[in-house]
Amino acid sequence: MFDSMIIVLKPGTPPREEKAVIAEIRRLGYRPHVMRGVERVVIGAIGDERKNPSLDPLRAWAQVESVTPVQKRHKLVSREAHPKPSTVRVGDVEIGGSEIVVMAGPCSVEGETQLMVTAEAVAKAGARVLRGGAFKPRTSPYEFQGLGEKGLKLLSKARKRTGLKIITELLSEDHVDLVAEHADILQIGARNAQNFQLIIAAAKTGKAILLKRGLSMTINEWLLAGEYVLANGNRNVLFCERGIRTFETYTRNTLDLGAIPILKNESHLPVVIDPSQGGGRADLVSAFCKGAVAMGADSLLIEVHPNPKEAWSDGAQQLDLGGFAQLMQDLRPLASAVGRSIASGT
Repeated sequence: MFDSMIIVLKPGTPPREEKAVIAEIRRLGYRPHVMRGVERVVIGAIGDERKNPSLDPLRAWAQVESVTPVQKRHKLVSREAHPKPSTVRVGDVEIGGSEIVVMAGPCSVEGETQLMVTAEAVAKAGARVLRGGAFKPRTSPYEFQGLGEKGLKLLSKARKRTGLKIITELLSEDHVDLVAEHADILQIGARNAQNFQLIIAAAKTGKAILLKRGLSMTINEWLLAGEYVLANGNRNVLFCERGIRTFETYTRNTLDLGAIPILKNESHLPVVIDPSQGGGRADLVSAFCKGAVAMGADSLLIEVHPNPKEAWSDGAQQLDLGGFAQLMQDLRPLASAVGRSIASGT
């Protein structure tokens, strides 16, 4: 049975004094996990108080602001560990702040023309991040599996041309370094949401991690999967709701918008909604996005294609370029009404 304490250092604590606290935590038999914020350093200390001395004496240290016990199993991702909301910064893009960050692009990278046309269009409409699958996890082995490294290089080329950040899915531990070389955000898909060795390998790159909810994953299991990232020294986690498997067949998945307020209560980390996978139908994307914005989502992950009817994968759920531009216009007043904003584009 492991316990956890959260030690918050005072703003401006010098590195030497921070190291002294970490050394004391280790001396007392606990494993320290350091999370660096803009103003403060937070240290999660995990161990067993039945076997090790209490960490309460750290309250008396001049550089320590607070020492708080955490009762939940998802210790580092919990609100108990970090009462204020966290943001994830990817270059000049901040996710979890006042701006609702839109990530958009094709389900699969099919070729240079398709990707560049899409990237330029979504950037013009206000997207801040370009999504696109280079390695595709498909249900059937006979369906398009992605362009692999060629697709990653095309994504890098699109970033250079448009300035958009890149998010793409990581499928294998063998590809960690390759994908991290080209991507700004590593996506862990629903099928790998409890592939803990892959999650650990992704966390160790230091890149932001978008962790999708598994097909039949409880919220508690999802939070614990995120815990693997923070426990391996990476605080840049985005929880992405993409629909779960239920008895309903009218939609591809059942998008659980109720997960937004639950995650906001349970965790300090940003919440992303994928309305495309959520329903599997392009005609539902607008309504799902509006609901997500109203309920407090920090980011939207939307599939967009120049010609969805000719898409090599999941064409039925992808917006065309005009539909995406209209959606962005429709979302801005709604975002404003809830005290948020959406970028105006180029």
